[in-house]
Amino acid sequence: MALINEHFLKLSNQYLFADIAKKVKAYQTSHPQQRVISLGIGDVTQPLCPAVLEALHRTVDEMGEKSTFHGYGPENGYAFLREAILKNDYQPRGIHLDLSEIFISDGAKSDIGNFQELVRWDNSLGLTDPVYPVYVDSNAMIGRAGVCKDGVWSNVKYFPCTAENGFVPQLPGQRVDMIYLCYPNNPTGTVLTKSELRKWVNYALKNDTLILFDAAYEAYIQDAKIPHSIYEIRGAKKCAVEFRSYSKTAGFTGVRCGYTVVPHEVSVVTPDGKSRIPLHQLWTRRQATKFNGASYLSQRAAEAIYTEEGKKQIRSTIRYYMHNAHYLRSSLQALGFEVYGGENAPYLWVKTPKNQPSWKFFEELLYSTGVVCTPGVGFGPSGEGYFRLTAFGTYEDAEEALQRIKAWLQR
Repeated sequence: MALINEHFLKLSNQYLFADIAKKVKAYQTSHPQQRVISLGIGDVTQPLCPAVLEALHRTVDEMGEKSTFHGYGPENGYAFLREAILKNDYQPRGIHLDLSEIFISDGAKSDIGNFQELVRWDNSLGLTDPVYPVYVDSNAMIGRAGVCKDGVWSNVKYFPCTAENGFVPQLPGQRVDMIYLCYPNNPTGTVLTKSELRKWVNYALKNDTLILFDAAYEAYIQDAKIPHSIYEIRGAKKCAVEFRSYSKTAGFTGVRCGYTVVPHEVSVVTPDGKSRIPLHQLWTRRQATKFNGASYLSQRAAEAIYTEEGKKQIRSTIRYYMHNAHYLRSSLQALGFEVYGGENAPYLWVKTPKNQPSWKFFEELLYSTGVVCTPGVGFGPSGEGYFRLTAFGTYEDAEEALQRIKAWLQR
């Protein structure tokens, strides 16, 4: 008989955002006249920019002609997109990569979830807390995270990011095999300075630690002194893999495209400790076996955001979302909320009034105003007593949501 992978049974029955959707649906059923405003799930609302639309139309026409039709593409992506990435995302920042080190994907989430299978299940694991749930859940699925009790996994080393430490994680006091970092951070919306990020790279080099660096929101950085890539730190190519996505940068949540950088220099040790294997070699083999490549259409669409017109249009959309973030931040502060983030990221991390538990506040907000947030505890134990808002809605919805919240607080 087939036996289950028992590690799946250790996961909660619902993924965080599925649980939120279930609760919102129950509210809508009982309040059919109320229009729900979601500031919780980070899906985008602005349409694809004209440069991307033109590329998609042109590419669809290509697929309709025998001479320009494309079938299976290279598993690591077409050269035209990887060259555009090198030229625009890395070379201007003084980062030198080889074209073969870039792997095009259907989005950062799948690569982040899949990459951990390249290393043994008993590698020690470190996470900033609160954290994007995929980091924890994907490791739990193979048994690396241990057992979860009261929201805490037994085999995970947590690095708390709270108001008390300025949301700057402290280096672990002992060696950890692999560490996830996400900056700009989801969910807190905070960033790391170059000097703070350098501490993590130095730690990784000293302790032979693998850093999995999620840079999905780097396009939202407004402060010129904040690093956009971990490879801006000297030595990072020896210890770090970087994940990026077009989902929030260019509104590709429905188009699906992103990429992962796996430098040739980063490697892992064989069980006998006698040799090292490049992760690039392993990831190449893994992708060739399990991934058929992102579609030709989505890669041509991604290429279009690197044109001069595409860059201007994408910057305009990012300004729109950051205007929402600044409006939400200032408005909530005026109402007496303690707010973090929203300055270099499209997320706001907000303290619940009177230290209410996150889920209790979520339900009160929903049933009193019809506004949806994300309860902070869903991102880890240090998220208790906070809630997350996103700036990816429309400005009109942000205005109405704040009006409803203000009216609720004044009752």
